[in-house]
Amino acid sequence: MELPQIGDWHDFAGLERLQQDRLPAVLAAAERSPFYRKRGISALPEQPLTTKHDLREGYPFGLLACDRADLATYHESSGSSGEPTASYYTEADWLDLAERFARKWTGITPGDTMLVRTPYALMITGHLAHRAARLRGATVVPADNRSLATPYSRVVRLLHDLGVTLTWSLPTDTLLWAAAARVAGYRDFPALRALFVGGEPVSRAKKARIGRIWGAPVVEEYGATETGTLAGECEHGAMHLWADRAVFEVQDPATGELRPAGRGSLVVTPLFREAMPLLRYAIEDEVEVEYRDCPCGWHLPTVRLLGRGNNGGLTQLGLEELVFALPDDFGVWFWRALVDGPSVRVEIEVPDRWRTAAVATLTSALHAAFPSFEPLVVPVPPGGLVPHRLLTAPAEVMKPRGLFRAGEDWDRALQYY
Repeated sequence: MELPQIGDWHDFAGLERLQQDRLPAVLAAAERSPFYRKRGISALPEQPLTTKHDLREGYPFGLLACDRADLATYHESSGSSGEPTASYYTEADWLDLAERFARKWTGITPGDTMLVRTPYALMITGHLAHRAARLRGATVVPADNRSLATPYSRVVRLLHDLGVTLTWSLPTDTLLWAAAARVAGYRDFPALRALFVGGEPVSRAKKARIGRIWGAPVVEEYGATETGTLAGECEHGAMHLWADRAVFEVQDPATGELRPAGRGSLVVTPLFREAMPLLRYAIEDEVEVEYRDCPCGWHLPTVRLLGRGNNGGLTQLGLEELVFALPDDFGVWFWRALVDGPSVRVEIEVPDRWRTAAVATLTSALHAAFPSFEPLVVPVPPGGLVPHRLLTAPAEVMKPRGLFRAGEDWDRALQYY
């Protein structure tokens, strides 16, 4: 199966032709799935949505479109928006997945050492970055963030001592590393050339702050366990949907109408999927999609992620933008907020010398941005939201044991992690 590469089309019309040429094979693959066979296959514009509920109802292999012997991996989502959903991939699927992740404008090369700091368990994220890095010949440091073997103190040691050049993590994790490095006395990470981030909505102000802290570009991507990477940034900071590898539509929240662009809920039809074809999969993320020329010349639609949920116009991204717009000197890296009716309480970690200025500046910004809310900004000392013990804790790893000495905790004989 030959996969399209950036440069194979030269305008949006060429991109649409590529999609239309591929769709018959997508529909044929879906006919091999018990779920779609039962539902019935029609042309994509007549096809109903496939929902997360459909995936859960089809657990575990109701959407399988190939022989079980051809599967390479099985995965489940984190379940952050409800019960987990199952996904599975063949080796051919994995080539498409890895190539999409590897589409970083900074490049991934054999000379790179890449620290992967997302889960390797049932979710796809750690495996995806690992495969993409190896596809490009890079050395992988598998620092799973669900493992007690790699606490933050160990992560910053690895970043420093191994000369890590690339990282893959949640955006917030990079701030925790920076805090742990500061506590541990690490000052310099000269090898680091880019931080790849995803898995949570991130404001422009927060990305810019992370980039200044680490002295390296922050490259965002967007995807899901059910689909793999769906979008990535170009060097001009625009987030582009990989529309040569999937058809994207936007569902109007008021009418339910599906359109190629606009604001609404994202709907995805992967174009190269053997094990588990998905037709018009409703991913349940609110986005804004636009077809416009970009200086990068990729001729791919742009997407802006709006996040999920809305509290009367008050969003996490909107709050985050204001928090990270505070001057760098204030040292505000960590925050949390609680909405209670018309009031919003925002707690920020801030050193004593900047407390008054930070509270006044953020309170004024909140009043201006969200006039229907009454803000209360509460300063807490460093360590108040992110305890120092979290940043300095050593690895706590045990193996199964049967024989203990007097005074040892033998209640943990079969507890290992």
